[in-house]
Order: sequence, then C-alpha cells, then structure tokens
Amino acid sequence: MFGDEMFWNALTTCLIYVVVCVPLLTVLPLLLALLVQKKLPGISFFRTTFYFPVIASVVVVALIWTWLFDSRGIINQTLEFLGLIDQPMAFLVDRWLLLGCAILLTVWKGLGYYMVVYLAALGNVGKELHEAAMLDGASSFRRFLSVTIPSVRGAMLLIAVLIAVSAMRVFAELDVLSKSTGGPGGYDMSLVMLIRQVGSGLNGNIGYASAISVALFLLTLVPLAAIAFMNREKKAKVSA
Repeated sequence: MFGDEMFWNALTTCLIYVVVCVPLLTVLPLLLALLVQKKLPGISFFRTTFYFPVIASVVVVALIWTWLFDSRGIINQTLEFLGLIDQPMAFLVDRWLLLGCAILLTVWKGLGYYMVVYLAALGNVGKELHEAAMLDGASSFRRFLSVTIPSVRGAMLLIAVLIAVSAMRVFAELDVLSKSTGGPGGYDMSLVMLIRQVGSGLNGNIGYASAISVALFLLTLVPLAAIAFMNREKKAKVSA
C-alpha cells in the first residue's frame, strides 16, 4: 500500500479536501446563521432556501453540477457569451478544476446543515453578553470575536470534526463529476473510490481493499481523537 502511487494520490486528494472544506464549512455556516437569525421580512423563505440543498440527493446535485460545468454547459456558454473566454474551460477534465468543482459542491450542499447546528448553538447565547459588550462600546465585529465565537466554540469544534471525517470519506461528488474515472490519470480519485476500484470485479484484490479500508478508518480516528483530547484538557482546567 505504501509503495502504491495511486494510494498516495487518493490520500492527497482527501487531505486537500479536508484542508479546504474544514475552514470554509466552519466559518461560512456561522455567518449564514447570524444572518438568518435576524428578524427580517421574508427571512423564513431564505432559511428554507439555504437548507434546501441538504435535502436533495448528493447524486442528483452532482449530476446538475456536471450539467453546469460541462464543456457545453451553462457556465462555459455564459463565459463565452460575455467574451471572457475564447474556448470552453475544462472544468471536469483538468485535475485541479475538477477537484475545485467537487469541493464547491460539498461546501454548497453542507452550508444549510451546519447553519442549523449553529442556529441551535446561537440560541443558547445570552443576550445580556451582547448588551454588556454594546454598553462597553464594542463594535459588531468585536462582539463577533469576543462574544459570539467563544459562545459557539463547542459547536465549531464538533462541526470541524464532522467535516474532516466526511471529507476523508468523500465519494459521490468526485465519482459523479469524474464519471467514475477519478479524473485525468485517476489523480482526483478518493480513498473510497480507490477501495471500490481495487476490490471490485473478477480480478478484485479484496485483501488490498481491506488494507486501504483499515488505513481510512485510522485516518478518520485522528480528528475524533483530537476533539476528545481537547475536551479532556478543558475538563482538567475546569476541575483545577
């Protein structure tokens, strides 16, 4: 396994997914939750709209994404019509563009779900904290840094761990967008896609697929162990 270039390519893809998705899906849903938390006219409609991608099947959404980013898709045609490009961009053929499209799909689909988690956490934040900060002359940005973030830190850690685990197990987005090929040369193949490739068919190597599965399981334990360690340290400080 350690001498297999395909394994390292798949691991790199998953790690890039983690590094990009964790900060985006930790911060953006929080900002979205702060927005929809405000009592504005028609805000219920926007809450429903933001949550709609969560209920949609990831395969269906990925197929729509394929239609959008295809060489003859709506995005390329719009860019050509505006005169921004001379020829279609290879969104689903280029290694990095394909990976970017998959990450964009994951972020877009996950925004509504994690927004709801943040809304639950924000509901437990005492209004008196914000009022006290306002009386002290704190700006909105300062209240966000000093009051909001510390109040939802537990939810942020939980969300970051959930995103990291999901990113390591990414499958449907890359599989549908690359049409099960893993992109050019298989460089955009994830670990789950690699497990399916080496373990299926008449010549499938079940032993090797099992070894990669164990490696993936151990990798998903890393963020879980990290949050357990943080919680243990926090409890130790409280006890002291």
